[in-house]
Amino acid sequence: MQETRRRVLDALAEGPVTGPELAERLGVSRAAVWKHVEALREADFEVEGTDEGYVLRSVPEYGGPAIEYGLEAPFAVEFHDSLGSTNERARELAADGPEDTVVVAAEQTGGRGRLDREWSSPAGGVWLSVVCRPDLPPAQVPVYTLAAAVAVTRACREAGVEARIKWPNDVLVAVGAGDDLEERKLCGILTEMEGEADRVSWVVVGIGVNVNLDEADLPPEANGTTLRACRERAGHTGDDADVPRRLFVQRLLEAFDELRGDPEAVLPAWREYASTLGRRVRVETPGGEVVGEAVDIEFPGTLVVETDEGTRRVSAGDCEHLRPAE
Repeated sequence: MQETRRRVLDALAEGPVTGPELAERLGVSRAAVWKHVEALREADFEVEGTDEGYVLRSVPEYGGPAIEYGLEAPFAVEFHDSLGSTNERARELAADGPEDTVVVAAEQTGGRGRLDREWSSPAGGVWLSVVCRPDLPPAQVPVYTLAAAVAVTRACREAGVEARIKWPNDVLVAVGAGDDLEERKLCGILTEMEGEADRVSWVVVGIGVNVNLDEADLPPEANGTTLRACRERAGHTGDDADVPRRLFVQRLLEAFDELRGDPEAVLPAWREYASTLGRRVRVETPGGEVVGEAVDIEFPGTLVVETDEGTRRVSAGDCEHLRPAE
């Protein structure tokens, strides 16, 4: 049914189309066409019946069908007004078999980030999780996390915000100038997977982006910012400071889909937006602290650090950018 509704929307986007024409094109009854049109109207699409046929007058700002409309990536969208955790729901879907499904929530009430940290997820942000079934060995799954970070960064930049990536997947923006310059977090990414030693059953990539939120609504300890706040600092005011979330999510999903289809393109793209490379870093790893200059990243996401004791390769850890004096 969801695929048929998407095809109805695609037909409406081409211009006036009559019910009988739609029924013949889609191979369904005229009554089924009417039900789909009514469902779209209930989802806040403005579909007008004219002498020439149905005409799509406007698309809602957000929601599942709205995100699917014009989306150039093979994802079905499950939308919730409120949800405890999009990752939790995505894991349930992954266990049942679907793939290429995106769970989107207008707000999350129990969002979590890395190391089980709480992630504030009020209305106005973008909170989603993608269910994938990649043909990859488990050791290569981290490349999906890097791909998600690149996809978010590209969507942020299309919205006019010069975002960059801190290893491995924190999307940041520079705020202030001179000695007051600091990096604040725009996005968190949490990747989970299930599989065996040589194969992956599923991967869930959870993405949370502070989009149309006020900085005052973020937890002080998060040192975060929002796309709206960045646009306000750039001179946008009122509603013009808001980012169209439907288009933002579409660009994010399209970029992610393109990158997951070409894993070899992920690392060059990540390097292009990296804030970490060339910086002095401290990485807390399960085996202890690694301090030095981050010089490169290797597939599928290993950070290469030059330390006083020699070259270290870090596959997982909590990375901190250090000032030159530290």
